[in-house]
Amino acid sequence: MTTTRSAIKLTDEGARLLLDAAVAHARKMGVPQCIAIVDEGCNLVAFLRMDGGRFMSIRSSQRKAMTAANSGRPTGGLGADIETKLALATDGDMVNLKGGLPIIVGGQVIGGIGVGSGTGEQDLEVANAALKALPGAAIF
Repeated sequence: MTTTRSAIKLTDEGARLLLDAAVAHARKMGVPQCIAIVDEGCNLVAFLRMDGGRFMSIRSSQRKAMTAANSGRPTGGLGADIETKLALATDGDMVNLKGGLPIIVGGQVIGGIGVGSGTGEQDLEVANAALKALPGAAIF
C-alpha cells in the first residue's frame, strides 16, 4: 500500500514569475487586468489589480483561479444550465467565466491563474501568456 506521494508545489517565486508575465502581456495589449494566482488548495498566493483594472474583477479573477485549480480545467466551458447550479452550490466560489486556467506542471495541478477586466478572450490570452513563462507548465 502506498501511503504518500511526492508533490510539485508552486513557490512564491513561481507565482511572481506568472504575475509579471501576465502584467507584461496585458500592458502590451493595452488592457489593464486583475490577476490572481492560487495554489493547489485554492489559497491566494499572488494578486495584482493593474491601474485601470475593474474593481468588480478583483473577486471574479480570484474565483476563476480557484475554479481552474479545483477542476484542473480552463474555466468558461460549461453549459449555461450548469453554471447557475455551480455558482449556487458553491456560494459563488466557482464560476464559469473565461479567463481561468489551471497551472499544471509534470501532470500535477499545482494551482490556478485567473484574469479579469477584459473580454473573456483577452483574459484567456493573458492567462496563457503567463503560463508560457513558467517552465514545464501546460499551455491551453
